[in-house]
Amino acid sequence: MAKVAFLLASGFEDSEMKNPYEAIKEAGHEAIIIGLEKGAQCDGKKGTVSYTADLAASEANANEFDAVIIPGGGAPEALRVNDDVIRFVKEINQDDKLIAGICHGPQIMISADILKGKEATCFIGIRDDVKLAGATYHDKEVVVSENLITSRTPKDEPVFIREILAKLS
Repeated sequence: MAKVAFLLASGFEDSEMKNPYEAIKEAGHEAIIIGLEKGAQCDGKKGTVSYTADLAASEANANEFDAVIIPGGGAPEALRVNDDVIRFVKEINQDDKLIAGICHGPQIMISADILKGKEATCFIGIRDDVKLAGATYHDKEVVVSENLITSRTPKDEPVFIREILAKLS
């Protein structure tokens, strides 16, 4: 059983959190929501789901986790400017643990400076940012590059989730 972190702040794309989160739990893994503050309410941008942060990013210890998933929407923009979020993602990456981001999720990978030499995909609006961060961009539903998994939009969720579960098993 893996312990999986979900990086979350309000404004996330509802299904990009809900579907992977439920799939991780259904597969028997532990899912922990990491936010800017412990106990903070994180609301989806469409208002269909809401979650409470189990842990503040400042409390998150990468050694205690096997993977991190970054839903898209507006949340990554709020999270990427937090030093503790970036530290956590860098530490997960240093241990070659799984980091999965969908839509705008790779914005956190950009800020953590972990895309150099990797292959990735993302929401088209941040494609140039991903390229400038040193990744080779592919317009595909999912890209697996070493310990990174990236996808573009909610319609890519089934293969995004499939690849995450395959890496965790």
